[in-house]
Amino acid sequence: MPEGSNDIQALIAQMARLPGLGPRSARRIVLALIRHRSGQMAQLSSLMGRVAENSRECAICGNIGEAELCDICTNPARQTGELCVVESVADLWALERGRAFAGRYHVLGGTLSALDEVGPDDLGIPRLIDRIGREAVTEVILALNATVEGQTTAHYIADALSGSAVAITGLAQGVPIGGELDYLDDGTITAALRARRNL
Repeated sequence: MPEGSNDIQALIAQMARLPGLGPRSARRIVLALIRHRSGQMAQLSSLMGRVAENSRECAICGNIGEAELCDICTNPARQTGELCVVESVADLWALERGRAFAGRYHVLGGTLSALDEVGPDDLGIPRLIDRIGREAVTEVILALNATVEGQTTAHYIADALSGSAVAITGLAQGVPIGGELDYLDDGTITAALRARRNL
């Protein structure tokens, strides 16, 4: 690299830390942005600044948006009584892409893990249980990843709700063991959501 390229190297290093990118991909992206610095790079820089300043977590469900409450939580048409519990915002967005679910969501922000010392309070599970009691929830769909941690979390929540009148269901066919929702195609997600089962 030419002398004085410390900022470029630092940008490549930062890009390489993003999910799905390695050093080679990061270099290609940075070079493409530099070649189009007056267009793409300027727009990207401006958008990133605005997103950094304005994005926030929804106070109810944990989705990411630009207001205190997200568009899903403020939409009266989404008050179906169905609450879909997901691990991450990426999973919520994956389900929304399939357009098969018309209810509301709750983002845990992770899964239970004794190894990583992540317990129910770290995920806000007591807040979830409280929310289910406060809102007119008739069904809780545990749409957690088909990993050991995801299924452990699903069983924990199902046990915590076992004494309530709320129906507890989970995603069924189409989601492979060890699979993550964000990597599935829209058809697979739609089929899994429609074929959910009792836990």
